[in-house]
Amino acid sequence: MSGETEWVDEEAGPVVRPYAMTRGRTRTASTAIDLLAVVAATGVQPPSQADLGSQHRRLMGHLPRNQSKPVAELASVLGLPVGVVRVLVGDLRDYGLLQVRPPQASAVTPTESLLREVISGLRAL
Repeated sequence: MSGETEWVDEEAGPVVRPYAMTRGRTRTASTAIDLLAVVAATGVQPPSQADLGSQHRRLMGHLPRNQSKPVAELASVLGLPVGVVRVLVGDLRDYGLLQVRPPQASAVTPTESLLREVISGLRAL
């Protein structure tokens, strides 16, 4: 994929199918990547055996050093399906070019008793 050509139709935009960008893969080789996972560049140079296509390089161009972005935001910025971005991020992570952190745990949901206390307090007003 290193010497790939980007096929573009001026009116339609890119005409390369998403599966062609990922070599037919729909999942990463290693662990799954969450939609809200945060991605950051490591600053490491690509290894000589790295087979990076234009979309890999384009993704890396949107991740300056010391900045991180969620996978969903990268997909939006790149104009690519989230599934494609997940595979590309997985490739780059496997080469050590990206660090992927799982999304922060959401706040603990309140217990029923706490909600009842809040309702009681509001009614008392």
